[in-house]
Amino acid sequence: MEAELPSLPSLPAESVAARAALQVVRSIEPRIADAIVGELTDQRASLKLIASENYASPAVLLTMGNWLNDKYAEGTIGRRFYAGCRNVDAVETIAAEHARELFGASHAYVQPHSGIDANLVAYWAILAHRVEAPTLRRLEAKTVNNLSDADWAQLRQDLGNQRMLGMSLDAGGHLTHGFRPNISGKMFEQRSYGVDPVTGLLDYDALLATAREFRPLVIVAGYSAYPRLVDFRRMREIADEVGATLMVDMAHFAGLVAGKVLTGDLDPVPHAHIVTTTTHKSLRGPRGGMVLSQPELADQVNRGCPMVLGGPLPHVMAAKAVALAEARQPAFADYARRVVDNAGALAEGLLRRGVRLVTGGTDNHLALIDVAPDGLTGRQAESALLDSGIVTNRNAIPADPNGAWFTSGVRIGTPALTTRGLGAAEMDEIADMIAGVLAATSSGTTPEGSPSRVRYVLDPSFAAKTAARATELVAGFPLYPSIDLG
Repeated sequence: MEAELPSLPSLPAESVAARAALQVVRSIEPRIADAIVGELTDQRASLKLIASENYASPAVLLTMGNWLNDKYAEGTIGRRFYAGCRNVDAVETIAAEHARELFGASHAYVQPHSGIDANLVAYWAILAHRVEAPTLRRLEAKTVNNLSDADWAQLRQDLGNQRMLGMSLDAGGHLTHGFRPNISGKMFEQRSYGVDPVTGLLDYDALLATAREFRPLVIVAGYSAYPRLVDFRRMREIADEVGATLMVDMAHFAGLVAGKVLTGDLDPVPHAHIVTTTTHKSLRGPRGGMVLSQPELADQVNRGCPMVLGGPLPHVMAAKAVALAEARQPAFADYARRVVDNAGALAEGLLRRGVRLVTGGTDNHLALIDVAPDGLTGRQAESALLDSGIVTNRNAIPADPNGAWFTSGVRIGTPALTTRGLGAAEMDEIADMIAGVLAATSSGTTPEGSPSRVRYVLDPSFAAKTAARATELVAGFPLYPSIDLG
């Protein structure tokens, strides 16, 4: 027989809520409860350096577990396809209000389920705004997966032969910025811009020359693995010169914008026609997306559901509202500044220990390690670091000879560890651990004896020692200290 839950005064409210939730889950499927507990245990013991991950507050997490989940609410505020949506209307109104105030945006749409969904809403809103009555009847009998390259070409022609200019994947862009296997690379006739091959920095003059020659309908700015800042005023000038719509994907650095670390020309919201973001990275919210736009695109953006989205997730919109309310507090600005300071300290510590960084450092929340000088692929380095209690992700670097799967880089970021309270001194120690693991790891061979891009050699005792060091370091900065699962 399970022990009775303690009364509310004996434990923090977050602990009571977490224990109660797990008890209910365990009564139906104990393996799921075990996995939930296991995830918290793993995250508490490891150094999370994945730049796109963070820790949402207990308030945000608890907001997602409620009966708002049970309501269909297709449409938008006041214009639903289902009855009984007054509470969902209130939730969406509050979330959008917080988003507009936080970012200084004219319009906010908080329904997208993810960053990719937010980008799809933005792309179709731009197309719908630019093209009054495109005819798609010819393709009605086909699904998206059954469209041939010729079908996509004809569809682009029907829509005005649309063109997109986005940052290339190896330069730090995202797959939704026109990567060919992604739907963005099929919706648009696409071309990529990159970075200077020597400095690794954006070359605005080269970008302008490409835009003048290609004449895109959409220029996409923003990044997922570019360790420097972007001049959005300059990006808007380039877009205006060629008559393009400027779309900015700020999913990675939205928290830095919200925290007023990025202002003026570094803040995309005053300069872009439309801005997309996730809410779960540096914003510390639930997993989801959001679109901010100028007034002329608001009507098209609001048609995201049913245009490309299914029914909204009211419980997640509620959690977005809570996270956005948290981001409007003064403490969040301090957090955002510490994220950047920590990234700089981590980068400096790595450079002092001879680790090569793309662009030679960072100005934002992330850094990109080139592991080729260590004789490793990104996949080997990622695995060796994971063995050592350091959670990262492999990432392509400019002109990467190993492609997007094996890669020659490892991306690291500081949003999550900053949430835990780690500072510059801890970043230097982490840099020492990373440099030590990379130096201690060598490339393995295939069974036939040739070099492998997957296999690696790392003394298990060295990995175990480093993992223990990592656990000891983060033990001084407890994760979810108000949650005690007993």
